[in-house]
Amino acid sequence: MASSQVQYLLRFLSQDAKVPLATAMGKIIDLQKSGLTTVQQISTAESKTLQEIFKDEKMAKQVLNAAKRVSKKRAAPSETAESPQKKTKVPKILGECTPFERESALELPMSSASEEELSGIVLYTNRAPLVLAFAVCVLRYTMPEQPISSRLSLAQALVSANSRSKAVSLGIESGASAEQEGWGEGQPMIKVLGREIKVLKRWGYDSREGKPAEGGEFQGDSDSNEALDNTLGQRFTDNSECEPPLWGIDLEALRNTDRNSSTGKSKPDKSLPIFMPESARLYLLKAFTEAPKGGKEPPSKPTRKTVSQIEAQRGAYLGYILRSIDVVCRSWASTLSSDELDRRAWAWYLRVRPEVRSGAGGWGEKGLVKLSDVLDLRREAK
Repeated sequence: MASSQVQYLLRFLSQDAKVPLATAMGKIIDLQKSGLTTVQQISTAESKTLQEIFKDEKMAKQVLNAAKRVSKKRAAPSETAESPQKKTKVPKILGECTPFERESALELPMSSASEEELSGIVLYTNRAPLVLAFAVCVLRYTMPEQPISSRLSLAQALVSANSRSKAVSLGIESGASAEQEGWGEGQPMIKVLGREIKVLKRWGYDSREGKPAEGGEFQGDSDSNEALDNTLGQRFTDNSECEPPLWGIDLEALRNTDRNSSTGKSKPDKSLPIFMPESARLYLLKAFTEAPKGGKEPPSKPTRKTVSQIEAQRGAYLGYILRSIDVVCRSWASTLSSDELDRRAWAWYLRVRPEVRSGAGGWGEKGLVKLSDVLDLRREAK
């Protein structure tokens, strides 16, 4: 689903259907799987289908009625055409929630399982989401001031660049990348897992804006405060060496939007396309499953589960891998500099990347990841 469609659906759910933004974000992928990617499709959907997605009969009716009402007034936008009026309304989707609400909605699951429990788990995934998981976790320690929205965006920028390189090496794509052609020239760069990523600085963005003064979700003990810093980014007394919140720039999208340019450089009067953190989070949530006992890959026809069961399992599996990588990063953080931690993280990924069973071992092929192998990286720090 194109990012414009995702944004349009979020706008419809949060504004027209009055669904809480955090709930709306979590339902986009379920709507997509059910083939409901436009308001028109939602307006003709069966009530039972919507009830299975939203888990609430009243909310399902609310969404269906809103879709019928909106579809009568205007047609849903397509991937290829949007009216200027609709384009101006899209940014209001996220503008209606506070930075604190957005960051809270992007919070990633983190398992509380012990290392012993984790060591017995084998996950089934492909290589791209594992890189994404490593990058998000490592950035927590190399750039602790960055909120979760920035870490997800930067991590996705790394995955996109690596995917392009892998596609070229396999002969799937040819020609110079947007980065090689000079797109985004003049923008600042940072390193994520050893690779330079062009970024956009989010001046004036305060991830804590809108945070309740008392009784907020993260108020309380030290564990809660750590969770707060993990989601919103740490605050330091001396911010002279800290970057402001950052976005990862989508250079390929930048090139695609202006192929007639002969300079290969971004224009200062145009907004730069960025990697949206919501998309990266959804990608992580659907990327990991648990391999059956015995280390074999999941069957081609898995047991049918309800939507709520699938959501719970996705969160659990993602929490397992994030917890394992975090244990490794935490064990090394006190002995390595941020630059060295970032440099070594790519080598760690290479040692535990999925064992591809067949094919050419491409970027998108799936295989097994043993969390015991991930945790072994921590033992080397002792």
